[in-house]
Amino acid sequence: MKIRILIIITLIFISCKKDIVNQSKKKEITKIHTVEKKENVKKDIDTVTISKKHKINKLLCDLDGDKLNEIVEIVRGAKSAKSGLRIIFGNGNRTDYFGMGNNILDQGFDEIDWAGIFEKAPKNEIYWNNVNDGGEILSEDEIKESDKIKLLNDGIFIHAEESCGGGIIYLKNGKYEWIQQE
Repeated sequence: MKIRILIIITLIFISCKKDIVNQSKKKEITKIHTVEKKENVKKDIDTVTISKKHKINKLLCDLDGDKLNEIVEIVRGAKSAKSGLRIIFGNGNRTDYFGMGNNILDQGFDEIDWAGIFEKAPKNEIYWNNVNDGGEILSEDEIKESDKIKLLNDGIFIHAEESCGGGIIYLKNGKYEWIQQE
């Protein structure tokens, strides 16, 4: 009889312990689900649309070197009615915006409707700013070797299609940089 009582008490104890563990797991799942819901709300508030003005409005490139492609899109802000870039990182942890009424990397423009060329600037290629402070276009011979930049990761090349002007946006030590091209 005593053995039966001990077995019953042990089973009840084990059963209660499983319920506590299961309730704890349910709480963790609920918390994770709540965070996902909050993130979805942020995404639902997004006020940008993909640009229909640009023939090519989306490209894939690895800006941060993590071997996951970022999605770079030309988008239009609903409030400003101006275009810009949305960069969705491959790991899903970050989305950056440029333009849409905000100055792009201190370059004196706040939208990119003028960009007719939108493509990946491949890593390991060498680029340089080819315009001096006076606005004159410099040849490769006029550029010092120390001023040439080898992209360690992909960049984003935007350029006016029918006229001179544009550049490359790339990440250097986690910060966006600009290389002026014509």
